[in-house]
Amino acid sequence: MVAIVYASTTGNTEALANAAKEAAGADAYFSTADSADSAEVLKADLIALGSPAMGAEQLEDSMESFYSSIEGSLSGKTVVLFGSYDWGDGAFLEDWKGRLEGAGASVKAVVKAQLTPDDAALSEMKAAIA
Repeated sequence: MVAIVYASTTGNTEALANAAKEAAGADAYFSTADSADSAEVLKADLIALGSPAMGAEQLEDSMESFYSSIEGSLSGKTVVLFGSYDWGDGAFLEDWKGRLEGAGASVKAVVKAQLTPDDAALSEMKAAIA
């Protein structure tokens, strides 16, 4: 099973999440970060986490809260990170990857899009889940 959990403020990260859901098929757990069930997420074979960049390239608040709640349980898990950003270069995703690796998770892919995801980013998202 694939678990896809995301936060989105403008719909850009949600577009990536929907591409992941399409690739995962019917056996996906799909939720926004503010209502995700951590027990369901942690049961998944692959966990996909997405957030837009906020402020000084930080995770969106609901994703930061959700991620912090499961961070200590991610050792041995395989994770795909995804997100969107406006200015900068999406460095928050590399920072997040470092946090995951520090927690003992394996990061399979990092997919990022500047503003609205283009076809290449959506394809990359689907490939990361498949």
